[in-house]
Amino acid sequence: MSMLPPVSAPTTSYSDRTEARAIAADKTRAQASGNDPQLKQLQQRDRIVRAHEQAHLAASGGLAMGGASFSYQLGSDGKQYAIGGEVRIDVSPGRTPEETLKKAQQIRSAALAPADPSPQDRAVAAQAAIMQLQASTELAQQQDNGSSQTEAGKRIQQGYDKQPSPPPQIDTKA
Repeated sequence: MSMLPPVSAPTTSYSDRTEARAIAADKTRAQASGNDPQLKQLQQRDRIVRAHEQAHLAASGGLAMGGASFSYQLGSDGKQYAIGGEVRIDVSPGRTPEETLKKAQQIRSAALAPADPSPQDRAVAAQAAIMQLQASTELAQQQDNGSSQTEAGKRIQQGYDKQPSPPPQIDTKA
């Protein structure tokens, strides 16, 4: 008999190792076949993000400053999936109030183009609405000033048109 106390050490049986390998193989097969729920969720997010940014581009009417840019996440299949994106749009005012008004309408349309606009999209649309209001106000002021000047010009012209006829002449020679 041995005088040493029995040693209990964790042991892994052949069946435990086989089960661990089977679980790992199942996970690999699930990922390869597309049954990985996290991968499916990532793929769905990629489709949604790309469609969202494409809607902005399609509605930008030439105001987009390049294509969409994306932030990516690596999937369990080794591929990159878009999880966020943006489209840069020129939001500077136009050269005239009319141009600014048209541009603001286009910006607002582009911002609200996706089926589910983000909070940032809504903020851009609100800024475009303010730009639109300012341009409309400026345009109305210009039209008021233009019509006032036109009315004043008409009154001046009428004044010239109403010059008195020459006084009657008297012949003083005898």
